[in-house]
Amino acid sequence: MSTSNLTFYIVDVFAEAKYAGNQLAVIRGASGLSTEEMQTIALEMYYSETTFILQDEMKNGGYDMRIFTSETELPTAGHPSLGTAYIINHKILPETTHKLTLNQNAGQIPITFADDGVIWMRQAQPQFTTTFDASDFADIVGVSPDDIDTQYPAQIVSTGVPFTFVPLKSLNAVRQVKVDWAKFNALVDPHVRGAALNGLMVFSPETYDAGNDINARVLFDVITMPEDPATGSANGAFTGYLVKNQYFGEAQVNARVEQGYEIKRPSLLMLKGHASDDGIEVNVGGRVQMVAEGELIR
Repeated sequence: MSTSNLTFYIVDVFAEAKYAGNQLAVIRGASGLSTEEMQTIALEMYYSETTFILQDEMKNGGYDMRIFTSETELPTAGHPSLGTAYIINHKILPETTHKLTLNQNAGQIPITFADDGVIWMRQAQPQFTTTFDASDFADIVGVSPDDIDTQYPAQIVSTGVPFTFVPLKSLNAVRQVKVDWAKFNALVDPHVRGAALNGLMVFSPETYDAGNDINARVLFDVITMPEDPATGSANGAFTGYLVKNQYFGEAQVNARVEQGYEIKRPSLLMLKGHASDDGIEVNVGGRVQMVAEGELIR
């Protein structure tokens, strides 16, 4: 595998400061790499995701990119989209722009750069599949039935990657969660068969930071990524969940979600969503911090 002249960048996404949020490796000029080589590099980086910008020039109105975990390729993902867009805007373009488009396997993703430093991604229309009685998850996530917020359902929602959302009443309950993955998979897998990734989000309206609206944890049955510090794809689907179930008392959302506190990577994700005749529009935003850059060598 030839990796000469491959520049890489390390950024922290959904981070208000460096060394927080979700780490991302971005590889530039990767058009000559095979899928197998990209997967090998992603495993070497060993972050939750690594992205590959295939070329510096636009194609079909956007920038071609691919997203890999250490184990598989994803059709789309949130923090990889924002981090990659940041690199394109600040390291590839001769002048920064307020808008660009990413060409991903899931389709084209519009990105907007706000003046306050927040980068926003418009996600696909949320797809709502199976709804469960939320109390069915008490034993699965290891909390008391009294900790489940039964005003709202447990539900699978996807904007490209499916996530199961389980509402809890308190921050203490969220902190106590320990998933029995055998039970979770037995219940959920038949409804998400074939998905590249199958995640669980538990959440509550109690937060560490009083300025935030939701505390969340996103967990996976994956050894290399048991818990994610900030998950844009989950929070995009979550925006749809909040709108559909009118969690804040109306069919629109403008919320701040904190994630990653339990694993010492505090993150902040901004959510905007509303219902319309066309469905539910979902936007997820956050800040990106540049940490390092270098070169992959043979």
